[in-house]
Amino acid sequence: MESTTTTVFGPALETMKTVKSPDGEMLTKPFLNVCRNVLPVIEKFGASMAIVKSDVGGNIARLDAKYDTDPTAFNVLYEIVRKEIAAKTARGSSSSTNGLLWLTRAMDFLVELFRNLLAHADWTMGQCATAAYTCTLKEYHGWIASTAFTVAMKLIPDRKKFLELLGSGNLDEDMQSFVSNFSPLLAENHAFLKSVGLDDMKAS
Repeated sequence: MESTTTTVFGPALETMKTVKSPDGEMLTKPFLNVCRNVLPVIEKFGASMAIVKSDVGGNIARLDAKYDTDPTAFNVLYEIVRKEIAAKTARGSSSSTNGLLWLTRAMDFLVELFRNLLAHADWTMGQCATAAYTCTLKEYHGWIASTAFTVAMKLIPDRKKFLELLGSGNLDEDMQSFVSNFSPLLAENHAFLKSVGLDDMKAS
């Protein structure tokens, strides 16, 4: 019997290959599918990331629903934002633009957490997660969200146990690929949102 060599990052890494059009544009459905494939990664954190999982799932569903209203018009991700800018609805808390921003920020947090795991073998999971939170989500969260995160971190699994949950095989290699391949896509989202003045929205 062959031992498994699959890590939880595999599906997301595969989907990343389809995110860009031949012209280099970010495609809506493939990008959302990458994020969807990150949900099983978030599940490995257990109860500590329940809020993050709920937020990510909700924002994927919001953008999916917008895409489904006109798949041709919204084939390119940023067309959703441009349409909302034209309609003057982009800054609304329930806008797809807001959903894309918070989805990107949640992914930033996860990428940074895995970057910390790779770079700091002596750090606990709590240290990796808290450092990632501080440089990604914290400045955009109000007191309630920050407090909720602090409480959640008390439930985060042990580092050794968590890494075992991610799967066997080339775990470090897959984790590194996830970090290095996903980071530029997230940076591109931020660059676009910043170019239209929509990268600074905060939680209420």
